[in-house]
Amino acid sequence: MADRLRLGVNIDHVATVRNARGGTLPDPVRAAHLAIAAGADGITAHLREDRRHIRDVDVERLATELTRPLNFEMGATEEMIALAERLKPHAACLVPEKREERTTEGGLDVVGQEAHLTPVIARLRAAGCRVSLFIEPDEAPIAMAAKLGAPVIELHTGSWCHAVIDGEAAKAEAEFQRLANGAALGAKLGLEVHAGHGLDYDTARTLARVPAFVEFNIGHFLIGEAIFIGLEEAIRRMRQAMDEGRAGR
Repeated sequence: MADRLRLGVNIDHVATVRNARGGTLPDPVRAAHLAIAAGADGITAHLREDRRHIRDVDVERLATELTRPLNFEMGATEEMIALAERLKPHAACLVPEKREERTTEGGLDVVGQEAHLTPVIARLRAAGCRVSLFIEPDEAPIAMAAKLGAPVIELHTGSWCHAVIDGEAAKAEAEFQRLANGAALGAKLGLEVHAGHGLDYDTARTLARVPAFVEFNIGHFLIGEAIFIGLEEAIRRMRQAMDEGRAGR
């Protein structure tokens, strides 16, 4: 078990606020620097096909200015692969993407897209990117991730988080066990296991007790909290919750 969980902060929704009004403010790159100062171990940004939040110039600035790793979330498209090959972010996390969805709604279908993903992963690794696959916490996609040669998986925590919020105790327990089993399997297969989607202070604290997890990537909740208590304080509280969970408190 890693003594300390890493925290990646997703700054997409700072850009969402900027784009709602137009112009340059609030600046997502400034948010990234504040997040690092507050204790983030890395920054996550998802450049979508429709550029609904993060834009190309944001990713270029992040790749140039950051003092901590940049995790570039991306669809497995030629446009995004070429951009990753040029900018060479620390990590490239392949995620499913549908133009009509509000946010990523589930894990990448790695089993059904094996033929497509194999050369994509090879190109990203050749560019020096640590490739991660955002997948469901089930045996088939986890085993396929290992077969494809991706060194990292990020397990989709959305189903569990939604069940917790909705007060569906039985479903929440089943989904938590699914995540714990998936994380253990990933670690057994030699994969580094991350988690993300829908995590808040309480769910992050609980999930941190699962020893196989190495990193959480959290965005929407932290940006929402920042409206009320500031981004740096929100990140400090998240860091504390994760540390408490890892220590069994």
